[in-house]
Amino acid sequence: MKNLLPLLLVALTCNITTAQSVHDERLQSAAAQKILTKWQADADRSQKRYLHVFAWTPADRPLPENHEERLNRILKHIQAFYANEMNRHGFGHLTINMQRTGEGKVLIHSIKGQKPYADYGKPSGNEIRKECMGVLTAQGLDPDQETMIIFCNLAEWDPKALMFSHKSPYYGGGSAASGVCWQLDSPELDIPNLKLKQPMIRDGEYGRISLGRHNSIFIGGMAHELGHGLGLPHCSPRPDEEVRGQPIMGTGNRTYGEELRGEGQGAFLSFAHALRLATHPQFSGVAKQLDVRPSVESSLKAIEVDGKAIRVKGTVKGEPPVYGVVAYFDPEGNSDYNATTMTAIPDAEGNFELASDALEKGKLGLLRIVPLHCNGRVSEPANLQIPYRVQANGTPDLSSAQARLELAPFLEAYSGRDQEKKKRLAGGIKSPEGKAIADHLLNLTAPTQSPAEFKGSNPVVALTTFKPTSTEVGWMRGTFDRVPDNSILLSAGGQIFQRGLYAHAPARHVYNLGGKWKQFTGKVGMADGHGGTVQFVIKADGTTLWQSAVIKEGGIADFQVDVSGVQELELTVDPTSDGTGSDWGLWLNPELHVEAAR
Repeated sequence: MKNLLPLLLVALTCNITTAQSVHDERLQSAAAQKILTKWQADADRSQKRYLHVFAWTPADRPLPENHEERLNRILKHIQAFYANEMNRHGFGHLTINMQRTGEGKVLIHSIKGQKPYADYGKPSGNEIRKECMGVLTAQGLDPDQETMIIFCNLAEWDPKALMFSHKSPYYGGGSAASGVCWQLDSPELDIPNLKLKQPMIRDGEYGRISLGRHNSIFIGGMAHELGHGLGLPHCSPRPDEEVRGQPIMGTGNRTYGEELRGEGQGAFLSFAHALRLATHPQFSGVAKQLDVRPSVESSLKAIEVDGKAIRVKGTVKGEPPVYGVVAYFDPEGNSDYNATTMTAIPDAEGNFELASDALEKGKLGLLRIVPLHCNGRVSEPANLQIPYRVQANGTPDLSSAQARLELAPFLEAYSGRDQEKKKRLAGGIKSPEGKAIADHLLNLTAPTQSPAEFKGSNPVVALTTFKPTSTEVGWMRGTFDRVPDNSILLSAGGQIFQRGLYAHAPARHVYNLGGKWKQFTGKVGMADGHGGTVQFVIKADGTTLWQSAVIKEGGIADFQVDVSGVQELELTVDPTSDGTGSDWGLWLNPELHVEAAR
């Protein structure tokens, strides 16, 4: 990481995202295919991979009317959508590969469930999948290594009253190696109905809408959830992409086919996701090294503010080789639905550069750069995840990111035994924020006294200076002034912090204050790159003094509580209804004050 470039503030003379034209993307697709063609030259193309299609119904229900004919029309329409979009992006008519019958129809496996309709619901996805897996096992296939689409007969349609409701699983997930997506099926869902502005129906979730809009939502939803089953995340359109409507992996799941009714532009596949699908074995026909977990070496050379854009320069090399990178500029809130994308193709030395000004004003964000490997797999290196902040006028703030960039070589060496190397690298850090963090980590030692034993004269003391009475965390081990994995930095809301407690929920830290402190202040947040949700609670001698709102990724909250006379301070982090996954709570800059705030 030599020759670090300084943060640049340069006035742009053109809109960067607009400059990423179709011609630009065609050049990228050609460059990517050149890398792929070389790597795939010795591939065994006889190893066909398929999307396995199932029509499932409970034990006490027949399958919906004309389900085979309708599902064939729907699946072929979605197949054509992906083929046309892949071709538009310069990859040829690559698309989902499905098995066919002797008559050329899509092969659909009909499955009867083991229980009645009343015993299934939206959470029944895995149970339904297990009831379908025997078909693949009988063919000598491992269901965990295949991609499945399951149409569930858990909808209610009244053709006379024109009323619809459902309780079907409706989600998906997967990768190039395997995946599953659950869809609903109902007799009124059919391709010819996409164009209908009448009749109006009553949808239990979406209210009074046209039959055509109803079909757009649910057939578009099929294309969207199938994308998840193929390994695609959500995304949002850049301003230059909006002329084509909405991306299928964004809200295009609701605009699919609306152009047939003259109600909008419909849905499209973003170039970023076409680039990802180019190596999916169903699209490419190549399953070479599909079972190989990729390795990657990556580094950032520069993170720059370029007018109203963020520009990134870096290097990425991997095995299997990396043929492209996708950048997700993901502002806080709305999960990853509002993440815009940008792409780049590394050169022969692995160098890449990308930029975007499609940034939400006044928001924190996380830039995730995802290397794409030739075997269809992806990597998500922590050092290619860059928190940022966008000011109200649209100008990005990358001060913490710049400190991160300078800290990266030091952090890489931090867990090693070469003390001289660590000192040398810390000494080369120019950012005051980064230098303070590096120096602190170099001198980090386990505290030995409790707050009750403090005899110093400082009016404000970091809580992490003191030894807790007890520490419990829900994942890994309790650490102070760092997190326990190799990322090391305390990072939340696009900021990095020198002091803090790692507190993966459920977590509990207890301190003996001895009644000698007056004020307790600080912040709480979710560690960047972790999508959990938690609540923070401060208790004094068993009484709750403060409780945060639910904190999600990107969220930070301040606290200030009076601890006059308190003997025992208890800090807890509780999981919410979504469970404990990724609940990396952080107590940030927690400080004890000798005097109360005035």
